[in-house]
Amino acid sequence: MEAKEQTAPFDLYRDIADRTGGDIYIGVVGPVRTGKSTFIARFMEQMVLPLQNDAHKRARTVDALPVSGSGRTIMTTQPKFVPDEAAEVSVGDSQARVRLVDCVGYLVKGVLGTQENDVPRMVHTPWFDEDIPFEDAAEIGTRKVIADHSTLGLVVTTDGTITDIPRTAYVEAEERVVRELAQLGKPYAVLLNSAAPKSAETQRLRDALEAKYDAPVIAMDAKAMEPQDIQGLLQQLLLAFPLREARIALADWVQALDDDHWLLASLFEHMRAAGSRPLRMRDSAVFAQAFADCEYAETLQPAASSLSEGVLGLELPLKEGLFNRILGEECGTEIHGDAHLLTLLKELVAAKTEYDRVADALESVRQTGYGLVTPALSDLTLQDPEIVRQGNRFGVRLKASASSLHLIKTDITTEVTPVVGTEQQSEEFVRYLLAEFENDPQKIWNTNFFGKSLHEMVREGLNNKLSQMPGDTQEKVQEMLTKIVNEGGGGMICILL
Repeated sequence: MEAKEQTAPFDLYRDIADRTGGDIYIGVVGPVRTGKSTFIARFMEQMVLPLQNDAHKRARTVDALPVSGSGRTIMTTQPKFVPDEAAEVSVGDSQARVRLVDCVGYLVKGVLGTQENDVPRMVHTPWFDEDIPFEDAAEIGTRKVIADHSTLGLVVTTDGTITDIPRTAYVEAEERVVRELAQLGKPYAVLLNSAAPKSAETQRLRDALEAKYDAPVIAMDAKAMEPQDIQGLLQQLLLAFPLREARIALADWVQALDDDHWLLASLFEHMRAAGSRPLRMRDSAVFAQAFADCEYAETLQPAASSLSEGVLGLELPLKEGLFNRILGEECGTEIHGDAHLLTLLKELVAAKTEYDRVADALESVRQTGYGLVTPALSDLTLQDPEIVRQGNRFGVRLKASASSLHLIKTDITTEVTPVVGTEQQSEEFVRYLLAEFENDPQKIWNTNFFGKSLHEMVREGLNNKLSQMPGDTQEKVQEMLTKIVNEGGGGMICILL
Protein backbone atom coordinates (compact mmCIF):
# COMPACT_ATOMS: atom_id res chain seq x y z
CA MET A 1 0.00 0.00 0.00
CA GLU A 2 1.38 3.39 -0.95
CA ALA A 3 -0.18 6.83 -0.82
CA LYS A 4 0.78 8.86 -3.89
CA GLU A 5 0.19 12.54 -4.52
CA GLN A 6 0.78 14.74 -7.52
CA THR A 7 3.11 17.48 -6.37
CA ALA A 8 3.68 20.80 -8.09
CA PRO A 9 7.25 21.91 -8.85
CA PHE A 10 8.89 22.81 -5.56
CA ASP A 11 9.66 26.53 -5.07
CA LEU A 12 12.02 26.65 -2.10
CA TYR A 13 11.80 30.36 -1.33
CA ARG A 14 8.04 30.56 -1.74
CA ASP A 15 7.79 27.56 0.58
CA ILE A 16 9.88 29.34 3.22
CA ALA A 17 7.98 32.62 2.90
CA ASP A 18 4.40 31.37 2.53
CA ARG A 19 4.13 27.98 4.23
CA THR A 20 6.63 28.10 7.07
CA GLY A 21 6.61 31.82 7.85
CA GLY A 22 10.33 32.22 7.25
CA ASP A 23 11.32 29.09 9.19
CA ILE A 24 13.50 26.40 7.62
CA TYR A 25 12.20 22.84 8.02
CA ILE A 26 15.00 20.29 7.77
CA GLY A 27 13.71 16.83 6.94
CA VAL A 28 16.05 14.34 8.63
CA VAL A 29 15.59 11.42 6.25
CA GLY A 30 17.39 8.32 5.06
CA PRO A 31 17.38 4.58 5.69
CA VAL A 32 16.29 3.24 9.08
CA ARG A 33 18.90 2.65 11.80
CA THR A 34 21.36 5.27 10.60
CA GLY A 35 21.15 7.63 13.59
CA LYS A 36 18.46 10.11 12.52
CA SER A 37 16.84 10.32 15.96
CA THR A 38 20.27 10.35 17.60
CA PHE A 39 21.23 13.35 15.48
CA ILE A 40 18.04 15.23 16.39
CA ALA A 41 18.44 14.51 20.10
CA ARG A 42 22.07 15.64 20.06
CA PHE A 43 21.15 18.74 18.06
CA MET A 44 18.57 19.72 20.65
CA GLU A 45 20.93 19.04 23.57
CA GLN A 46 23.71 21.16 22.09
CA MET A 47 21.90 23.95 20.24
CA VAL A 48 18.43 24.47 21.74
CA LEU A 49 18.18 23.31 25.35
CA PRO A 50 21.08 25.49 26.61
CA LEU A 51 19.18 28.57 25.39
CA GLN A 52 15.89 27.70 27.13
CA ASN A 53 15.78 29.39 30.54
CA ASP A 54 12.19 28.46 31.33
CA ALA A 55 12.40 25.20 33.31
CA HIS A 56 8.88 24.09 32.35
CA LYS A 57 9.44 24.74 28.66
CA ARG A 58 12.78 22.98 28.87
CA ALA A 59 11.14 19.93 30.47
CA ARG A 60 8.49 19.80 27.73
CA THR A 61 11.20 20.00 25.08
CA VAL A 62 13.11 17.11 26.67
CA ASP A 63 9.95 15.00 26.81
CA ALA A 64 9.34 15.65 23.11
CA LEU A 65 12.78 14.45 21.99
CA PRO A 66 12.76 11.38 19.75
CA VAL A 67 13.80 8.08 21.29
CA SER A 68 17.10 6.71 20.02
CA GLY A 69 18.96 3.50 20.68
CA SER A 70 21.56 1.09 19.40
CA GLY A 71 21.07 -2.22 17.67
CA ARG A 72 18.79 -3.35 14.85
CA THR A 73 15.41 -2.47 16.39
CA ILE A 74 13.48 0.45 14.84
CA MET A 75 12.69 3.07 17.50
CA THR A 76 10.78 5.77 15.54
CA THR A 77 7.17 5.06 14.53
CA GLN A 78 5.91 8.27 12.87
CA PRO A 79 7.08 11.74 11.72
CA LYS A 80 7.84 14.19 14.50
CA PHE A 81 8.53 17.94 14.47
CA VAL A 82 11.25 19.07 16.88
CA PRO A 83 11.19 21.52 18.61
CA ASP A 84 7.60 22.73 18.94
CA GLU A 85 8.68 26.21 17.81
CA ALA A 86 11.52 26.97 15.44
CA ALA A 87 14.86 27.51 17.18
CA GLU A 88 17.18 30.30 16.10
CA VAL A 89 20.69 29.03 15.43
CA SER A 90 23.85 30.70 14.19
CA VAL A 91 25.05 29.74 10.73
CA GLY A 92 28.30 31.53 10.02
CA ASP A 93 27.56 35.25 10.19
CA SER A 94 23.83 34.70 9.69
CA GLN A 95 20.92 33.54 11.83
CA ALA A 96 18.36 30.94 10.78
CA ARG A 97 15.14 29.70 12.40
CA VAL A 98 15.16 25.92 12.15
CA ARG A 99 12.82 23.00 12.91
CA LEU A 100 13.80 19.37 12.42
CA VAL A 101 11.41 16.73 11.10
CA ASP A 102 12.14 13.15 12.19
CA CYS A 103 10.85 10.09 10.34
CA VAL A 104 11.14 6.31 10.37
CA GLY A 105 13.10 6.09 7.15
CA TYR A 106 13.05 3.58 4.33
CA LEU A 107 13.52 0.00 5.49
CA VAL A 108 16.70 -1.98 4.97
CA LYS A 109 17.42 -5.69 5.26
CA GLY A 110 18.28 -6.94 8.72
CA VAL A 111 16.27 -4.50 10.89
CA LEU A 112 13.94 -5.60 13.66
CA GLY A 113 10.55 -4.24 14.66
CA THR A 114 8.53 -4.70 11.50
CA GLN A 115 6.90 -7.95 12.68
CA GLU A 116 5.29 -9.31 15.83
CA ASN A 117 4.85 -13.06 16.32
CA ASP A 118 5.91 -13.68 12.74
CA VAL A 119 3.15 -11.48 11.30
CA PRO A 120 3.40 -7.90 10.02
CA ARG A 121 3.29 -5.40 12.86
CA MET A 122 0.14 -3.25 12.57
CA VAL A 123 0.14 0.42 13.61
CA HIS A 124 -2.44 3.21 13.69
CA THR A 125 -1.61 6.32 11.65
CA PRO A 126 -3.31 9.69 11.15
CA TRP A 127 -3.58 9.00 7.42
CA PHE A 128 -5.98 6.03 7.53
CA ASP A 129 -8.92 5.00 9.70
CA GLU A 130 -7.76 1.38 9.93
CA ASP A 131 -4.46 0.00 11.14
CA ILE A 132 -1.83 -0.60 8.47
CA PRO A 133 1.41 -2.62 8.42
CA PHE A 134 4.35 -0.83 10.02
CA GLU A 135 6.35 -1.18 6.81
CA ASP A 136 3.67 0.72 4.86
CA ALA A 137 3.47 3.40 7.57
CA ALA A 138 7.24 3.89 7.40
CA GLU A 139 7.06 4.30 3.62
CA ILE A 140 4.20 6.81 3.72
CA GLY A 141 5.60 8.81 6.64
CA THR A 142 9.07 9.05 5.16
CA ARG A 143 7.66 10.06 1.80
CA LYS A 144 5.54 12.78 3.43
CA VAL A 145 8.54 14.19 5.27
CA ILE A 146 10.51 14.30 2.03
CA ALA A 147 7.75 15.70 -0.18
CA ASP A 148 5.43 17.67 2.11
CA HIS A 149 6.98 18.66 5.43
CA SER A 150 10.60 19.57 4.72
CA THR A 151 12.10 22.66 3.17
CA LEU A 152 15.34 20.83 2.55
CA GLY A 153 16.72 17.41 3.37
CA LEU A 154 19.47 16.08 5.58
CA VAL A 155 20.11 12.56 4.36
CA VAL A 156 21.51 10.52 7.26
CA THR A 157 23.33 7.39 6.21
CA THR A 158 26.17 5.33 7.68
CA ASP A 159 29.31 3.45 6.80
CA GLY A 160 28.07 0.44 8.76
CA THR A 161 30.07 1.09 11.94
CA ILE A 162 27.23 2.26 14.20
CA THR A 163 25.31 -1.06 14.12
CA ASP A 164 26.06 -4.60 13.01
CA ILE A 165 24.12 -3.98 9.79
CA PRO A 166 26.62 -3.82 6.88
CA ARG A 167 27.06 -0.74 4.70
CA THR A 168 25.77 -2.58 1.63
CA ALA A 169 22.33 -2.98 3.22
CA TYR A 170 21.84 0.81 3.31
CA VAL A 171 22.80 1.70 -0.26
CA GLU A 172 19.46 1.07 -2.00
CA ALA A 173 17.38 3.06 0.53
CA GLU A 174 20.01 5.82 0.61
CA GLU A 175 19.94 6.19 -3.18
CA ARG A 176 16.15 6.25 -3.15
CA VAL A 177 16.02 9.16 -0.68
CA VAL A 178 18.57 11.16 -2.64
CA ARG A 179 16.76 10.47 -5.90
CA GLU A 180 13.40 11.64 -4.51
CA LEU A 181 14.89 14.84 -3.09
CA ALA A 182 16.58 15.57 -6.40
CA GLN A 183 13.37 14.91 -8.35
CA LEU A 184 11.51 17.37 -6.12
CA GLY A 185 14.24 19.98 -6.56
CA LYS A 186 14.87 20.23 -2.83
CA PRO A 187 18.41 21.04 -1.68
CA TYR A 188 20.06 18.47 0.54
CA ALA A 189 23.27 17.44 2.23
CA VAL A 190 24.43 14.04 3.47
CA LEU A 191 25.50 13.15 7.00
CA LEU A 192 27.72 10.07 6.97
CA ASN A 193 27.27 8.76 10.51
CA SER A 194 30.31 6.80 11.61
CA ALA A 195 31.92 5.55 14.79
CA ALA A 196 35.27 6.48 13.22
CA PRO A 197 34.55 9.58 11.08
CA LYS A 198 38.21 10.56 10.66
CA SER A 199 39.45 7.17 9.53
CA ALA A 200 40.94 6.91 6.05
CA GLU A 201 38.30 4.40 4.97
CA THR A 202 35.43 6.64 6.06
CA GLN A 203 37.00 9.67 4.35
CA ARG A 204 37.35 7.71 1.12
CA LEU A 205 33.67 6.77 1.34
CA ARG A 206 32.79 10.40 2.03
CA ASP A 207 34.65 11.54 -1.09
CA ALA A 208 32.97 8.85 -3.18
CA LEU A 209 29.48 9.82 -1.97
CA GLU A 210 30.15 13.51 -2.58
CA ALA A 211 31.14 12.77 -6.17
CA LYS A 212 28.22 10.37 -6.62
CA TYR A 213 25.48 12.69 -5.35
CA ASP A 214 27.03 16.09 -6.22
CA ALA A 215 26.16 17.28 -2.73
CA PRO A 216 28.12 18.09 0.43
CA VAL A 217 28.83 14.98 2.53
CA ILE A 218 29.92 15.43 6.15
CA ALA A 219 31.37 12.50 8.09
CA MET A 220 30.84 12.64 11.86
CA ASP A 221 29.67 10.66 14.88
CA ALA A 222 26.10 11.84 15.49
CA LYS A 223 26.06 10.92 19.17
CA ALA A 224 29.29 12.85 19.86
CA MET A 225 28.58 16.05 17.91
CA GLU A 226 29.72 19.36 19.39
CA PRO A 227 28.10 22.77 18.69
CA GLN A 228 30.79 23.71 16.19
CA ASP A 229 30.21 20.43 14.34
CA ILE A 230 26.49 21.13 14.11
CA GLN A 231 27.04 24.70 12.94
CA GLY A 232 29.41 23.51 10.24
CA LEU A 233 26.87 20.90 9.14
CA LEU A 234 24.05 23.45 9.03
CA GLN A 235 26.20 25.83 7.06
CA GLN A 236 26.92 23.14 4.47
CA LEU A 237 23.25 22.23 4.38
CA LEU A 238 21.92 25.76 3.99
CA LEU A 239 24.55 26.63 1.41
CA ALA A 240 23.01 23.88 -0.74
CA PHE A 241 20.10 26.28 -1.38
CA PRO A 242 19.70 27.22 -5.05
CA LEU A 243 21.11 30.62 -5.90
CA ARG A 244 18.33 32.93 -7.04
CA GLU A 245 20.21 36.22 -7.12
CA ALA A 246 23.82 37.34 -6.86
CA ARG A 247 24.28 40.92 -5.71
CA ILE A 248 27.75 42.18 -6.57
CA ALA A 249 28.44 45.54 -4.95
CA LEU A 250 30.61 47.93 -6.95
CA ALA A 251 31.99 51.36 -6.15
CA ASP A 252 29.28 54.04 -6.10
CA TRP A 253 30.85 55.99 -8.95
CA VAL A 254 30.24 53.11 -11.37
CA GLN A 255 26.51 53.94 -11.26
CA ALA A 256 27.25 57.25 -13.02
CA LEU A 257 28.63 55.51 -16.12
CA ASP A 258 26.54 55.11 -19.27
CA ASP A 259 24.97 51.70 -19.80
CA ASP A 260 27.19 51.05 -22.82
CA HIS A 261 30.45 52.01 -21.09
CA TRP A 262 33.35 49.65 -21.76
CA LEU A 263 33.93 48.95 -18.05
CA LEU A 264 30.32 47.86 -17.49
CA ALA A 265 30.44 45.75 -20.65
CA SER A 266 33.53 43.94 -19.33
CA LEU A 267 32.06 43.37 -15.85
CA PHE A 268 28.75 42.13 -17.25
CA GLU A 269 30.58 39.70 -19.52
CA HIS A 270 32.29 38.13 -16.50
CA MET A 271 28.98 38.04 -14.59
CA ARG A 272 27.27 36.23 -17.46
CA ALA A 273 30.11 33.72 -17.57
CA ALA A 274 29.63 32.98 -13.86
CA GLY A 275 25.85 32.61 -14.17
CA SER A 276 25.81 30.44 -17.27
CA ARG A 277 24.60 27.39 -15.29
CA PRO A 278 22.37 26.81 -12.23
CA LEU A 279 24.25 27.59 -9.04
CA ARG A 280 23.84 27.06 -5.32
CA MET A 281 24.55 29.37 -2.43
CA ARG A 282 27.89 27.69 -1.79
CA ASP A 283 29.11 28.41 -5.32
CA SER A 284 30.64 31.82 -4.58
CA ALA A 285 33.94 30.37 -5.84
CA VAL A 286 32.40 30.26 -9.32
CA PHE A 287 32.11 34.05 -9.30
CA ALA A 288 35.62 34.41 -7.88
CA GLN A 289 36.97 32.26 -10.72
CA ALA A 290 34.97 34.21 -13.30
CA PHE A 291 36.50 37.51 -12.18
CA ALA A 292 40.00 36.10 -11.59
CA ASP A 293 41.13 37.15 -15.08
CA CYS A 294 39.32 40.51 -15.04
CA GLU A 295 42.02 43.14 -15.53
CA TYR A 296 39.91 45.85 -13.92
CA ALA A 297 39.00 44.11 -10.63
CA GLU A 298 40.68 42.93 -7.46
CA THR A 299 39.78 39.70 -5.63
CA LEU A 300 36.04 39.21 -5.10
CA GLN A 301 35.04 39.55 -1.43
CA PRO A 302 32.05 38.04 0.45
CA ALA A 303 29.28 40.35 1.67
CA ALA A 304 25.98 39.98 3.52
CA SER A 305 23.83 37.18 2.07
CA SER A 306 20.25 36.06 2.70
CA LEU A 307 19.87 32.28 2.83
CA SER A 308 16.09 32.42 3.19
CA GLU A 309 15.82 34.51 0.00
CA GLY A 310 18.56 32.83 -2.03
CA VAL A 311 20.56 36.05 -2.31
CA LEU A 312 24.36 35.79 -2.43
CA GLY A 313 26.14 39.00 -1.48
CA LEU A 314 29.56 39.78 -2.96
CA GLU A 315 31.76 42.85 -3.20
CA LEU A 316 34.03 43.55 -6.15
CA PRO A 317 36.83 46.08 -5.47
CA LEU A 318 38.16 47.75 -8.62
CA LYS A 319 41.81 48.28 -9.50
CA GLU A 320 43.57 51.29 -8.04
CA GLY A 321 43.81 54.14 -10.52
CA LEU A 322 40.81 52.99 -12.55
CA PHE A 323 38.66 55.81 -11.20
CA ASN A 324 41.16 58.49 -12.31
CA ARG A 325 41.52 56.83 -15.70
CA ILE A 326 37.79 56.73 -16.40
CA LEU A 327 37.24 60.20 -14.96
CA GLY A 328 39.90 61.52 -17.31
CA GLU A 329 38.26 59.79 -20.27
CA GLU A 330 34.82 61.13 -19.37
CA CYS A 331 36.12 64.68 -18.85
CA GLY A 332 38.51 64.72 -21.80
CA THR A 333 41.66 65.35 -19.78
CA GLU A 334 44.40 63.12 -18.44
CA ILE A 335 44.64 62.78 -14.65
CA HIS A 336 48.01 62.00 -13.08
CA GLY A 337 47.18 60.77 -9.60
CA ASP A 338 45.11 62.07 -6.71
CA ALA A 339 47.14 65.27 -6.22
CA HIS A 340 46.58 66.25 -9.84
CA LEU A 341 42.89 65.38 -9.50
CA LEU A 342 42.54 67.69 -6.49
CA THR A 343 44.19 70.54 -8.40
CA LEU A 344 41.92 69.98 -11.39
CA LEU A 345 38.83 69.90 -9.21
CA LYS A 346 39.72 73.23 -7.61
CA GLU A 347 40.25 74.77 -11.04
CA LEU A 348 37.05 73.27 -12.43
CA VAL A 349 34.97 74.39 -9.46
CA ALA A 350 36.35 77.92 -9.83
CA ALA A 351 35.56 77.85 -13.55
CA LYS A 352 32.06 76.50 -12.90
CA THR A 353 31.42 79.24 -10.36
CA GLU A 354 32.27 81.83 -13.02
CA TYR A 355 30.25 80.01 -15.68
CA ASP A 356 27.17 79.76 -13.45
CA ARG A 357 27.10 83.58 -13.35
CA VAL A 358 26.86 83.88 -17.13
CA ALA A 359 24.96 80.67 -17.96
CA ASP A 360 21.52 82.31 -18.06
CA ALA A 361 22.88 85.19 -20.14
CA LEU A 362 24.43 82.79 -22.65
CA GLU A 363 21.14 80.94 -23.01
CA SER A 364 19.35 84.25 -23.50
CA VAL A 365 21.86 85.26 -26.20
CA ARG A 366 21.25 82.02 -28.07
CA GLN A 367 17.48 82.52 -27.97
CA THR A 368 17.05 86.31 -28.30
CA GLY A 369 20.44 87.65 -29.33
CA TYR A 370 20.94 89.58 -26.10
CA GLY A 371 21.97 88.48 -22.63
CA LEU A 372 22.57 90.33 -19.39
CA VAL A 373 24.70 89.27 -16.42
CA THR A 374 23.51 91.08 -13.32
CA PRO A 375 26.18 91.99 -10.77
CA ALA A 376 26.56 89.92 -7.63
CA LEU A 377 26.38 91.43 -4.17
CA SER A 378 30.16 91.16 -3.88
CA ASP A 379 30.53 93.32 -7.03
CA LEU A 380 28.67 96.31 -5.54
CA THR A 381 30.64 99.39 -4.49
CA LEU A 382 28.82 101.52 -1.92
CA GLN A 383 29.78 105.21 -1.86
CA ASP A 384 29.83 107.37 1.26
CA PRO A 385 26.38 108.57 2.37
CA GLU A 386 25.63 112.12 1.20
CA ILE A 387 23.18 114.64 2.68
CA VAL A 388 20.93 116.18 0.02
CA ARG A 389 18.41 119.02 0.23
CA GLN A 390 15.04 119.04 -1.44
CA GLY A 391 13.42 122.37 -0.69
CA ASN A 392 13.00 122.68 3.02
CA ARG A 393 13.58 118.99 3.55
CA PHE A 394 16.79 117.00 3.81
CA GLY A 395 17.61 113.42 3.10
CA VAL A 396 20.47 110.99 2.78
CA ARG A 397 21.60 109.70 -0.61
CA LEU A 398 23.04 106.20 -0.67
CA LYS A 399 24.69 105.48 -3.99
CA ALA A 400 26.03 102.13 -5.21
CA SER A 401 27.66 101.12 -8.46
CA ALA A 402 28.62 97.87 -10.11
CA SER A 403 29.66 96.55 -13.49
CA SER A 404 27.20 94.49 -15.50
CA LEU A 405 27.99 92.30 -18.48
CA HIS A 406 26.04 92.62 -21.71
CA LEU A 407 26.31 89.84 -24.26
CA ILE A 408 25.23 90.65 -27.81
CA LYS A 409 25.04 88.17 -30.64
CA THR A 410 26.31 89.50 -33.96
CA ASP A 411 26.30 87.59 -37.21
CA ILE A 412 29.66 87.68 -38.98
CA THR A 413 30.07 86.64 -42.59
CA THR A 414 33.20 85.94 -44.55
CA GLU A 415 33.95 84.43 -47.90
CA VAL A 416 36.76 82.51 -49.54
CA THR A 417 37.27 82.93 -53.30
CA PRO A 418 40.10 80.73 -54.48
CA VAL A 419 41.21 81.17 -58.09
CA VAL A 420 41.45 77.71 -59.63
CA GLY A 421 41.90 78.45 -63.33
CA THR A 422 39.46 78.29 -66.25
CA GLU A 423 35.67 78.31 -66.08
CA GLN A 424 35.56 74.59 -66.81
CA GLN A 425 38.00 73.91 -63.99
CA SER A 426 35.89 76.03 -61.65
CA GLU A 427 32.74 74.12 -62.61
CA GLU A 428 34.46 70.80 -61.98
CA PHE A 429 35.70 72.07 -58.63
CA VAL A 430 32.15 73.16 -57.69
CA ARG A 431 30.78 69.72 -58.62
CA TYR A 432 33.53 68.13 -56.53
CA LEU A 433 32.67 70.28 -53.51
CA LEU A 434 28.94 69.57 -53.86
CA ALA A 435 29.56 65.82 -54.06
CA GLU A 436 31.78 65.94 -50.99
CA PHE A 437 29.19 67.99 -49.12
CA GLU A 438 26.43 65.48 -49.90
CA ASN A 439 28.50 62.50 -48.77
CA ASP A 440 30.03 64.08 -45.67
CA PRO A 441 29.21 67.75 -44.89
CA GLN A 442 32.01 67.93 -42.31
CA LYS A 443 34.62 66.67 -44.76
CA ILE A 444 34.41 69.82 -46.90
CA TRP A 445 36.07 71.82 -44.13
CA ASN A 446 39.22 69.75 -44.61
CA THR A 447 39.45 70.57 -48.34
CA ASN A 448 42.91 71.92 -49.09
CA PHE A 449 43.38 75.26 -50.87
CA PHE A 450 46.98 76.16 -51.59
CA GLY A 451 48.34 74.61 -48.43
CA LYS A 452 45.48 75.64 -46.12
CA SER A 453 42.25 73.90 -45.25
CA LEU A 454 38.94 75.63 -45.84
CA HIS A 455 38.42 75.66 -42.07
CA GLU A 456 41.65 77.59 -41.49
CA MET A 457 40.86 80.12 -44.22
CA VAL A 458 37.34 80.79 -42.90
CA ARG A 459 38.59 81.12 -39.34
CA GLU A 460 41.21 83.66 -40.43
CA GLY A 461 38.56 85.66 -42.25
CA LEU A 462 36.28 85.75 -39.20
CA ASN A 463 39.12 86.71 -36.85
CA ASN A 464 40.17 89.53 -39.16
CA LYS A 465 36.67 91.01 -39.10
CA LEU A 466 36.40 90.70 -35.33
CA SER A 467 39.70 92.50 -34.85
CA GLN A 468 38.70 95.33 -37.21
CA MET A 469 36.53 97.03 -34.58
CA PRO A 470 38.72 99.92 -33.37
CA GLY A 471 39.27 100.58 -29.69
CA ASP A 472 37.52 103.98 -29.75
CA THR A 473 34.46 102.35 -31.33
CA GLN A 474 34.41 99.76 -28.56
CA GLU A 475 34.56 102.56 -25.99
CA LYS A 476 31.68 104.39 -27.67
CA VAL A 477 29.52 101.25 -27.71
CA GLN A 478 30.31 100.73 -24.03
CA GLU A 479 29.49 104.36 -23.25
CA MET A 480 26.24 104.10 -25.18
CA LEU A 481 25.13 100.99 -23.26
CA THR A 482 26.03 102.63 -19.95
CA LYS A 483 23.83 105.64 -20.74
CA ILE A 484 20.95 103.47 -21.93
CA VAL A 485 21.06 101.36 -18.78
CA ASN A 486 21.32 104.29 -16.35
CA GLU A 487 19.27 106.97 -18.14
CA GLY A 488 16.95 105.00 -20.40
CA GLY A 489 17.00 104.57 -24.15
CA GLY A 490 13.96 106.64 -25.11
CA GLY A 491 16.00 109.41 -26.71
CA MET A 492 18.61 107.27 -28.45
CA ILE A 493 19.25 107.85 -32.15
CA CYS A 494 21.34 105.21 -33.90
CA ILE A 495 22.81 105.94 -37.34
CA LEU A 496 24.21 102.96 -39.25
CA LEU A 497 26.40 103.77 -42.25
